[in-house]
Amino acid sequence: MGDKITVLLVDDHAIARNGVRLMLGTAPDISVEGEAGNAVEAMQRVAERSFDVALVDIKMPGKNGLDLLKSLRSEYPRMAVLVLSTYSEEIYAVRALKSGASGYLTKDAPTSTLIEAVRKAASGGKHVSPALLEKLATLVGGGPSGDHEQLSNRELEVFKLIAQGESLVRIGEKLHLSPNTVTTYRSRILEKMGMSSNAELTRYALEQGLI
Repeated sequence: MGDKITVLLVDDHAIARNGVRLMLGTAPDISVEGEAGNAVEAMQRVAERSFDVALVDIKMPGKNGLDLLKSLRSEYPRMAVLVLSTYSEEIYAVRALKSGASGYLTKDAPTSTLIEAVRKAASGGKHVSPALLEKLATLVGGGPSGDHEQLSNRELEVFKLIAQGESLVRIGEKLHLSPNTVTTYRSRILEKMGMSSNAELTRYALEQGLI
């Protein structure tokens, strides 16, 4: 066996990082060589040494995982980035792949799938589930895609919180935005989605499995 595949874990929950570390530890050819709790720490780790693969969570304080993904792909193009999230594929997988991710896994993925994804990413391939592959084929073929795909990352965050019943003031507090800015986002979301009320947004989110 040649050199081990070196991995960086990026997740703001130490328990989650420990779990992934244990899972990857069952593979003799994979070694977790670094950990980070946010995007700033992650950029520091990759500046200190090189990694073959970074496993990045989406929901983190400060810069989220998709923004970190773009930074890593831009500054360290030889390092593969896998997104490992609690969010279902329906919400972020296509966005992650469009941003240069080598794959998207949910945190309930079995150990064998996680190990296979890391190996594939390290060798330059992409890990895509059958369901996601079908969705990508539909998009490439010009078929209908979910209306939420046209929202920006920030608009999608606001949309999900609205659909969960959060007030505009509370959304502003969570995302560090002014109420006026949240109101603007809401108007833009309704226009892009072709809807006129929060109730319609919530129904759509439930039907698509976004919340």
